[in-house]
Amino acid sequence: MPSPQPSSALRSPRLWIGSGLIVAVVSTLFALLYVGGNVDPKGNLRDLPVALVNNDRGADAGGKPTNLGDQIVSGIKKNAANNNSIDWQVISQKEADKRLGQGKVFGALVVPKDFTATVTGLTDPRQKQATRPTLTVLTNQSAGSIGSSMASQAAQKAAHSASAQIGKDLLNRAKSQGAKLAPAAQLTLADPATVQIADGHPVGDHSAMGLSAFYYALVLVVCGMLGANVINAQVDTALGYLHTDFGPFRQRMPVQHTSRVRTLAIGAVLMLGLSVVMGSLVQAATVGILDMDASHLGLMWLYSVATIAVVGLSALTLLAAFGTPGMLLSAIIFVAMAVPSSGATVPLQALPDFFRTLAEFEPLRQITGGLRSILYYDAQADAGLTRAWISMGVALVVSVLFGLGVTRLYDRKGMHRIPRPAETAEAAEAAPAPATA
Repeated sequence: MPSPQPSSALRSPRLWIGSGLIVAVVSTLFALLYVGGNVDPKGNLRDLPVALVNNDRGADAGGKPTNLGDQIVSGIKKNAANNNSIDWQVISQKEADKRLGQGKVFGALVVPKDFTATVTGLTDPRQKQATRPTLTVLTNQSAGSIGSSMASQAAQKAAHSASAQIGKDLLNRAKSQGAKLAPAAQLTLADPATVQIADGHPVGDHSAMGLSAFYYALVLVVCGMLGANVINAQVDTALGYLHTDFGPFRQRMPVQHTSRVRTLAIGAVLMLGLSVVMGSLVQAATVGILDMDASHLGLMWLYSVATIAVVGLSALTLLAAFGTPGMLLSAIIFVAMAVPSSGATVPLQALPDFFRTLAEFEPLRQITGGLRSILYYDAQADAGLTRAWISMGVALVVSVLFGLGVTRLYDRKGMHRIPRPAETAEAAEAAPAPATA
């Protein structure tokens, strides 16, 4: 008799429901995490650090010493009391340069030394050719282009507001003195200061406008995660747990019954060795071929290899502990939750509280911070590099302890991936004999 045709797999409700639930959860999570972190940066903006530098030496105005720079600072701080979106940090020029060079402020507003003297010169009848005073807004793309843009907009707004207030005072003073001003002079006095924009910490032309550290970090994370998936599959194939398809051809190795601990150890050794290959190729491709701006190449290579190794070992641990769902967990942890909480595109100060909390332990933020230090801040330890190394060390220890602990528990309970021959024979002997007629 001909064998019956198998029923269509598409008729299985379990197949539809199981697959549907997985893709529904993944698509919803990615949408909520990716878009949720970036949908309203201005609305979520809080305490964006911007330096406020007053270099004004003051001058004599109307017979009394005056310092308009102090007035600008006090006015900005007063307005900021009712708006917590910007954290104005009143510091010296030297400290501002330091913080710009460490990515700790997104910009600065600088009042020059001769600001008061230049302003008072506008109404001095002895001044034949008056010069307009200047307020300088410094940007910092190395700390993040969107954050730098937000800081620049806030600083420009504050500078124009200060200029308008000073202009109002100048016009009132001129009016009280009975001075007759030409329309052009009135316009000049109404808004006397020129706002000049400059780069507070320049980055190279091949630095993706301050985003090369983020893109490079993302490549390292993806290499570690995908490398772990490839290594996990190759180890399973070599041990005979999986078959390999090459087009229409299938290859299956003899099964080698190995403990889960040893399987994880084999994958870990491969991951460590291949991390050297991947890290070297990533740096060679980006720096050697694409000519990305980079310095401290030896440290950058070591950092790249270490990052791929730690991310890869963490992903292997998830695969060993949870099996196939570990792959989805890796994608959620290392991509879905990591990218919006990295602070690389939208600054942390413009993210919802949930993502700020994620940023405390999500790996991509720490990795990007370390790369910014290497690429933009002369590998300064307190510019994010120390935090990155510590975070990688903690992640490595936690991953190894968790992976070895879970796989050892599985082995002790006899939860082997494929039953050993002896166990199969014992199960067959224990089974009741079939009834005979």
